[in-house]
Amino acid sequence: MRWSHLLLTAGIIGAGVLSACAPQIDDYAVNVIVLIGINIILATSLNLVNGHTGQFSLGHAGFMAIGAYASSALTIYQGAPLLQAMGGGVFANNALFLLALIVAGLASALAGLIVGVPSLRLRGDYLAIVTLGFGEIIRVIVQNTESIGGPRGLNQIPAFTNLFWTFAVASVTVYVVANLVDSTYGRGFLAVRDDEIAAEAMGINTTKYKVLAFVLGAFFAGIAGALYAHYITYITPEGFNFMKSVDVVVMVILGGMGNIFGVVLAATLLTVLNEFLRTFEQYRMIVFALLLILMMILRPQGLLGGLHWPFKGKLGKKAKA
Repeated sequence: MRWSHLLLTAGIIGAGVLSACAPQIDDYAVNVIVLIGINIILATSLNLVNGHTGQFSLGHAGFMAIGAYASSALTIYQGAPLLQAMGGGVFANNALFLLALIVAGLASALAGLIVGVPSLRLRGDYLAIVTLGFGEIIRVIVQNTESIGGPRGLNQIPAFTNLFWTFAVASVTVYVVANLVDSTYGRGFLAVRDDEIAAEAMGINTTKYKVLAFVLGAFFAGIAGALYAHYITYITPEGFNFMKSVDVVVMVILGGMGNIFGVVLAATLLTVLNEFLRTFEQYRMIVFALLLILMMILRPQGLLGGLHWPFKGKLGKKAKA
């Protein structure tokens, strides 16, 4: 088996073990572990755009919001009829949640396509500004839409998310991104990241690869939003503001742009650090800023930047040779 297949298998088995041990784990610890899994999905999906494709998106919280509200609207307004049609029970609940995750991902991917096609012809700071504006537009639209709660937020969301769902989805996200990067499309992503002008000169459709990365990143961000909404059971527009996008960007930069394992490690460490700093909320962003400054001075490539997985796929072996 390839290393990515082993990783997926180990992740799903680990998710099952965590789920089985959940009754013996403190509720606060379970909350932190679930947030770690959600942040791993967010950071890994943004790493596909910022790290592997070399773009700079600041609107990831917008895609997360679309997924959270789309899935919540489905389970709140259409959940009871769907559960009745499926006969109720645990299987029906899981089937409904799986449908909600798919709807969340597709809604966010559609938004990513709509935003990505015109904006990804831009580069650098211009792209960052466009994605930042998109994230704020989504937040304002949600805030002024009364059918989904408006500024009051949306409550009474079914609590479907658990440890198994969270880490099973996180494992699938890492698996898909890792295999995509190690494929022919992955060579296109890396070519765009290394030198977009040279890639275009070689006949590579750079806009196509950037849009593909953007749509896939939005898809998994939407699923992360659905997991978050169905765990917290109450969401507001302010939960998906600009600072949420900054948190995810910090995870990608600290872990190492383009390094999957580094991003997973950074998402875990920063989630735990965020919990330690909860009593000093006003200093949280100061600490994050200092971490970024120190990282840029001492290790600009990130925690695990420049380090690679011990096992590589066929393309990785050919590149190494």
